[in-house]
Amino acid sequence: MSAHHEMSFWQKYVFSTDHKVIGMQYMFTGMIMALIGGYMSYAFRMQLAFPGHEVPLFGLVTFAKYSALSTNHGTIMIFWVAMPVLIAALGNFLIPLMIGCDDMVFPRVNRLSYQIFLLSAIILLISLALPGGGFGGAWTSYPPLSVEQQYNLTPYANFLWLLAVALEIVAFLLGGINFITTVMNARAPGMKMFDIPIVVWMIVIASILFMASVGPLVAGSVMLMMDQTIGTGFFDASRGGDPILWQHLFWFFGHPEVYVVLLPAMGIVAEIITTFSRKKMFGYKTVFYTTVATAIISFFVWAHHQFVAGIDPRMANIFTVTTMIISIPIAEMVFVYIATLWGGSIRLTTPMLFALSFLASFLMGGVTGIFLGATGADIFLHDTYFVIAHFHYTFFPIAIIAVFAAIYYWFPKMFGRMMNETLGQIHFWGTFISFNLIFLPLFYSGLAGTHRRIADYRGFPELYPHPNATEILPSQWAQDMQVIATYAMLVLIAFQIVFLVNFFWSLFKGKKAEANPWQANSLEWQAPSPPPHGNFPPDNMPTVYRGPYEYSVPGRELDYWPQNEPPAATA
Repeated sequence: MSAHHEMSFWQKYVFSTDHKVIGMQYMFTGMIMALIGGYMSYAFRMQLAFPGHEVPLFGLVTFAKYSALSTNHGTIMIFWVAMPVLIAALGNFLIPLMIGCDDMVFPRVNRLSYQIFLLSAIILLISLALPGGGFGGAWTSYPPLSVEQQYNLTPYANFLWLLAVALEIVAFLLGGINFITTVMNARAPGMKMFDIPIVVWMIVIASILFMASVGPLVAGSVMLMMDQTIGTGFFDASRGGDPILWQHLFWFFGHPEVYVVLLPAMGIVAEIITTFSRKKMFGYKTVFYTTVATAIISFFVWAHHQFVAGIDPRMANIFTVTTMIISIPIAEMVFVYIATLWGGSIRLTTPMLFALSFLASFLMGGVTGIFLGATGADIFLHDTYFVIAHFHYTFFPIAIIAVFAAIYYWFPKMFGRMMNETLGQIHFWGTFISFNLIFLPLFYSGLAGTHRRIADYRGFPELYPHPNATEILPSQWAQDMQVIATYAMLVLIAFQIVFLVNFFWSLFKGKKAEANPWQANSLEWQAPSPPPHGNFPPDNMPTVYRGPYEYSVPGRELDYWPQNEPPAATA
């Protein structure tokens, strides 16, 4: 037998093939990008509330910088925060542990996926660091803004932005192949298909949905790059192209993308509410089938983003109907979660508070989305702050609230220590209240007609009343709403400092975690905390005898238990 060689720092933490280390790499990269994206929102929101003044720590936000900041804020939070943390980080860390295997089936492909993702993030940051502040044609990259160079303050920023997104897509295609193959082929003995935890199913279905929907966007991205670099005219109307074609290609991926990140978030909530209500999940198979239905229907709703783009009104009616239909499986899923809570022995820990607030916040986003899915209402509300508020009531719960729930819940498993519960609850209440104070006023701003892409209403006297006017016009009220939202955003940022202090203090000084501090019943909690390389002892790999949410009764044979004796039965 060859001698074991101690791995160097670079082998262990930088070029590792261990799924847990790669998951951590995705998570910390996503956290860094969240700080950058959050800083951008601070800068452009200060301009919205106090137009024409220099922004502290940033300077004067010109109209071009405003466009670049808002564009890259959206891009970063969707592609470099929500996707890497919800899918790549948690998928990499949890899937092998929750299905009882030692690693991903393609560990080197797994490492390559993160390396490509990191390269994409570096390219995006380079585009921001160039003189001028980066690409400013909106995160949807609509032509002609994304094609003609005169619309971009930074030379070639549009090309670098598109290249970064393309590389990020390649990284997640590689990761998705790994997730699907691992779950289908590396489950522990005895784990049947309907013994797989819901969060694993959600990540797998999200990966399939991503792989099935991203093809047209990849083709469109190549065509758009050719328009930018060699002068083709696929999307440039001045050269005979069709800019609406890009909208179809983008949104055919863009709307399924909402569900690509929503499904893992719903899976996180499922794991947490079953643990902290001490109940078996109500309707496990119902959740699975509604997840599949959601993924399928998401391919037939994309054109509700284009009701004002000149599409045939008869087609608009069809997409109005499909938009209403897709709310049914999501609503059914939420009702199943509420039924799981009903009659349970609920513990309001920090992860549970974030999980419950996710359901409440996301319902607000879903209900307001019905208005935008109706053709008549959307014609009035399109591209107003009503859309911004609706979008953030869907994506903030997905990308922020669900991520916090996951971090607080699985932190003991990741690092072997507990986060401080008092600081966690302070962080929760500060985050939840300030989030609502930011975006509730923006619904009113949108109803008042405030357009989402205007940096300073003072240039539009018909929309922004004179300071000496005796009558307060709706646009002035809307401006007041911007001030309230901006102050609330500053409070939100302040409470994230509480989280960072709690996270890094607990990482080194937190209380040592027990083997299963939440008394959960899924397989990852049967491994040591933090799990070693290989996750489980090689001579004692787990065998599964029950579903992931079936709480044990005395005398029933248990799953793998490292100490070879069952724990005391829990209520």
